[in-house]
Amino acid sequence: MNLKRIFGAILTILGIAGLIYAAVVFTNTGGNMRDIKALLVYGVLGLIFFISGIGLVKTTKDVS
Repeated sequence: MNLKRIFGAILTILGIAGLIYAAVVFTNTGGNMRDIKALLVYGVLGLIFFISGIGLVKTTKDVS
């Protein structure tokens, strides 16, 4: 059990959830400035979490 891989998987799942929420905000936005801010915040955070999680899983070597 590698702790870095588990943390990378958790980051990846959080990133996917953030990107899905940003997509929901995008579809429900009516042009309100608050909705655009929420879209940017959740989209950027989701993208950062997703990329860092995938990178952590890929670069961590599985040693038995």
